[in-house]
Order: sequence, then C-alpha cells, then structure tokens
Amino acid sequence: MIVTIGENQMRILKPLLLSLILAAPLAIATVQAAPADVRAAVAAPGRPAEAVALDESRKPVEVLKFLGLEQGDRALDLFTGTTAPFTRVGYYAEIMGRAVGPKGAVVAWEPANLLDDAGKKNFASLIARVPSARLISSTAADLTLDPASFDFVLMHLVYHDTYWENEQFQFPRMDPHAFLAKIFAATKPGGIVGVVDHVAAPGGDTRAVVRKLHRIDPAVLRADFERAGFKLEAESDLLRNPADDHSKLSLDPAIRGKTDRIIYRFRKPS
Repeated sequence: MIVTIGENQMRILKPLLLSLILAAPLAIATVQAAPADVRAAVAAPGRPAEAVALDESRKPVEVLKFLGLEQGDRALDLFTGTTAPFTRVGYYAEIMGRAVGPKGAVVAWEPANLLDDAGKKNFASLIARVPSARLISSTAADLTLDPASFDFVLMHLVYHDTYWENEQFQFPRMDPHAFLAKIFAATKPGGIVGVVDHVAAPGGDTRAVVRKLHRIDPAVLRADFERAGFKLEAESDLLRNPADDHSKLSLDPAIRGKTDRIIYRFRKPS
C-alpha cells in the first residue's frame, strides 16, 4: 500500500522533521564516557602493601576524579616510578589500569637509566594483576609515542625531574620543552594532562632548585605547559599544605608525603 502525504500535512511535518534533525547532534554530543571507577580500583585486593600505604597521603580517588579519568581511556603514566629511594614502580599505573576498565589501557614509561631489575620484576607482577597495563622504557631523548594516541596523561610528582640531572643515577640533563612537545603530540585533541608536583618558593634558577630540593615553582610549571600548547583548565588545593617548609628537600623523611603539592589539569585544545 502506498501512503501519500498532502501539501497541508507536509507544512505540518517539515518543522517537526527540521527540529529533530537539529536536535540529533546535540543529543549525540551530550553522551559522555562514564567516570573511571577509581574507588574500586584503589580498594581492589592484591595491591602491594607498600602501594596501599601511600594512599592516605596521595589521595588517588580524589585526585583522579578531579583530573577527569574516564572509563575506556587510554592513559599514559610518565616516570611511573622506581625502586628506593624514590617510589614503587607503577603506583598510579596499577590504579589507572584497573579504573579505566576492560576497554581502556595504561602505558607506563620509565627512563631506562632508572629502571633496575627489581623495578622490572615489580612491574611484571603488576601486569599479572592488571593485564591492560604495559611498561615501556627508554631515555627521555629516545622516547617515541604514537601521535594523538592518549586520552589521559599523568605526571605525578615528576615534572620537576625534567629539570634534574644526577651523575650518581646516570640521569642526564633533559630538555623540558622538547619533552613536552612529544607529550603534546601524543595527546589526543581534547585530551587531559594531569600534573601533581612539589611546590617550590618563587625565584631562583629552576635547575638549581630542582637539583637541591626536588621541587618546582608552579608558575614555571604552568608556563612550560602553556608554551607547549596546553590550556590550564583547573587547579586543585586538595594536596596543598601551607605549613610545608619550602626550603626542605621533598624527600626529607620529616616532610615526605606531607609536602605542599599543586594539582593542575591541562587540556589539549580540540
């Protein structure tokens, strides 16, 4: 049977059809990925006791919620961590790997000169718990990442190390701007880069301050990221500590885990 539509009916239907067509993109645009289930990831059984012990001071649930990690994200954890005297390999890689769910993944990068056999063994155990995680290692100069391949990038207490150099650990001088250019290229348009770092007092030569204190002036950090092309979207005082003595080494046992820390959420423009 053929149904015909008269001229008067078309006059009525046209505005309705037009409104539906115009509304369709809006409906699609409002569909967003669900937030990552960080709380369940942190509470998951099997996490090493040394990692669990860091949760109270690092507040990973609140930090990743603020930064906007989502289910299904492909995440990059830069300077994922080393053995003592720094921190455990893969602390955030494990949490993010669990939190992004089965459709997501996490890539953890560690400078080759800081990754020892114990660190490799630790991360192998992590992969056994979280198969969606994988470890890559290279010098900073040789780091190669696929363009526009990450939804979410995290630099937790490590950006200052792009200004660090140390003969004992065979850690050569890096070029912070060249390093950030690689990260900018590897981040998807609209992607997030979260940065948490120890606060240094303003002033002084950045490399000298970092070498002495393992801290960085937030103004320097922000300027570096904005120069690279990222836009500062938000900052949080979740880990700020006005009582912190900014003249102390951030690794000093008297202040470690209690330093004044800035949290920035940067975004790569779409």
